Amino acid sequence: MMRQYELVERVQRYKPDVNEALLNKAYVYAMQKHGHQRRASGDPYFSHPLEVAAILTDMHLDEATIAVALLHDTIEDTTATRSEIDEVFGPDIGKLVDGLTKLKRLDLVSKKAEQAENLRKLLIAISEDVRVLLVKLADRLHNMRTLNHVPEAKRQRIAEETMDIYAPLAGRMGMQDMREELEDLAFRSLNPEAYKTVTARLEAYAERSKPIVAGIETALSTMFAERNIKATVKGRMKKPWSIFRKMEAKALSFEQLSDIIGFRVFVETVDDCYRALGAIHTTWQMVPGRFKDYISIPKQNDYRSLHTTILGPSKQRVELQIRTRQMNEVAEYGVAAHAIYKDGVKNGGAAPVAVSRETNAYSWLRRTIESLSDGDNPEDFLENTKLELFQDQVFAFTPKGMLIALPRGATPIDFAYAVHTSVGDSCVGAKVNGRVMPLMTELQNGDEVEIIRSKEPQTPPAAWETIVVTGKARSAIRRATKTAIRKQYSGLGQRMLERAFERAAKKYTREALSNVLPRLARRDVEDVLAAVGRGELTTVDVMRAIYPDAKVEKSATAPKQKEEGWSRLRNAAGMLFQVPGRASRTRKAKDGEVTSGALPIRGVRGDLPVKFAPEGAVPGDRIVGILQPGEGITIYPIQSPSLTAFDDQPENWIDVRWDIGEDRKERFPARIVVTALNAPGSLAEIAQVIAANDANIHTLSMVRTAPDYTEMLIDLEVYDMKHLNRLLSQLKSNAAVSAAKRVNG
Repeated sequence: MMRQYELVERVQRYKPDVNEALLNKAYVYAMQKHGHQRRASGDPYFSHPLEVAAILTDMHLDEATIAVALLHDTIEDTTATRSEIDEVFGPDIGKLVDGLTKLKRLDLVSKKAEQAENLRKLLIAISEDVRVLLVKLADRLHNMRTLNHVPEAKRQRIAEETMDIYAPLAGRMGMQDMREELEDLAFRSLNPEAYKTVTARLEAYAERSKPIVAGIETALSTMFAERNIKATVKGRMKKPWSIFRKMEAKALSFEQLSDIIGFRVFVETVDDCYRALGAIHTTWQMVPGRFKDYISIPKQNDYRSLHTTILGPSKQRVELQIRTRQMNEVAEYGVAAHAIYKDGVKNGGAAPVAVSRETNAYSWLRRTIESLSDGDNPEDFLENTKLELFQDQVFAFTPKGMLIALPRGATPIDFAYAVHTSVGDSCVGAKVNGRVMPLMTELQNGDEVEIIRSKEPQTPPAAWETIVVTGKARSAIRRATKTAIRKQYSGLGQRMLERAFERAAKKYTREALSNVLPRLARRDVEDVLAAVGRGELTTVDVMRAIYPDAKVEKSATAPKQKEEGWSRLRNAAGMLFQVPGRASRTRKAKDGEVTSGALPIRGVRGDLPVKFAPEGAVPGDRIVGILQPGEGITIYPIQSPSLTAFDDQPENWIDVRWDIGEDRKERFPARIVVTALNAPGSLAEIAQVIAANDANIHTLSMVRTAPDYTEMLIDLEVYDMKHLNRLLSQLKSNAAVSAAKRVNG
């Protein structure tokens, strides 16, 4: 266990004027308070806060933060009190320790509402002082490093919580090294077999690749030296979780991965970054579409670097990241690397110095709390916060050049809500790069997006909630939907009460209703009206609350009137939120007759014929409907080039989505092209792979035949996108197949 003087020395290495008295006092106080307490491993409990403090010294944090790390469990687990901490260490440190103490253990498996409320408290505490986040993440990191001593059930919960909350939060704060270690430790616990397999593969690959890595490092270093660019080149193996996640997401085998090892180039200045990039691109061929400039446009977490992929000396793909050493410090330590946090403390005290700016990552956190915490119930808050945490980014622009950072998969609806909630609520269409596009279009880096707004007040369709990917958009849509539904129920309740009071020859006023709110256990008049409209309160109950002595008999027609009210409300809700029935489709049976079935698509009227485009569409595709007079609606995948034929017909574009339950097992059409060796048995092998994967061949044609290969166009029926990707992956790995891909996929 680290001694008192050793901790002080660790801080002195980067902060010579360290307040030794503060650290010594915190060390002794925490050690005495934790006394003979033991951890699950059997180690003295005080070893835990000491290790948390050590992690923070690696980030070069101020002594006040180190002191908070030493004290962070004292109020929760010992006899220490907030007032005692305030008296001994000052109210600022006391506030930080108390902020951490109030954060109860989160539980992903049960008590979801309690977990969400605790997460809300955590984010609010962090928004007031980022050092709460740094201590909390260091605390979680040490707990994950010692997770093997915890009982199995608890271990799983902590690992899930780490993967869902803490690792992505570290990433959004720019602390990539901590994020990677947290993900790796959680992966090891959540899926030990996969972790063991991937790790073994990586170790074997690293051993085989040593000569290649050394050769690339030498080639790059020599090239930079010849151009008088002072640079350091380092090869770096990707982490097991990163490898596993990519294999799962893209249905790839380990052998199909081409970017297991990446290289980082460290230079002195920003100018050197671009000089190094120019030297690389003029020496080796760049892979198209694989260059990203995060120096010109930094990520939302302040990450800056140049990314490129080249065909290296041996014609293999080589991923490169080019950055200055200062950029690398920010990339590794995020908000902890910024001087405003490391040096924002005077004389070793806990009061931060006022600064003129804050990091983008910290600004994002403040905005996230403001946008998510307003009006959401706990479960919604938890879900929407997770949406905000799990993000890669794309950068889109308004027509005036304003940059909007969004997660991958974001749509124009997300873009509209990112600009302002009112813009999202009034959105009725969008132009992407000057072309009218469906609101479900997935935005790409560099897109210019113009939102077309309604001049009249409107409520966003409830179906948008399943389309958007940002927590802010989902939260706003859900609130607007609830408000609109409540308004409709309230209007219905108002009419029901007016008629009931009229039949009973009693006077009804909102003022009278307001006076009896306590008797009805409702917060305001609108709550009462909505409750009546929903059937939670009867008109008789309300009448008796206002006129206790009145003799009120239930009308024999009340049930009928209530049902009529519900019917009117359902009709109104259907018009407002466009809740459609299932569309019908036709399909040729084996004997040539036409049969009809239910096509699980929402967003179209049930009386219109619906069919798929020739290239098909499967669940998992983003889809769009094209209305063609006399022909009904054709469903296209959003990436289909065929849609360009309808660019000048925006009025015929229909937003649609899948409507498939988990228990529904149905195949859908997809078209693939397979290039196979022109050899006996090749077709049989391909058919066998398709059959083994429980897919169905609808049609097959030979598109092109050459002496050594044959190209086949195959119309398949598969369950969903995951099923199709798995099938394509297995086809590619078959010895008889040289290439397999989806058409227009």
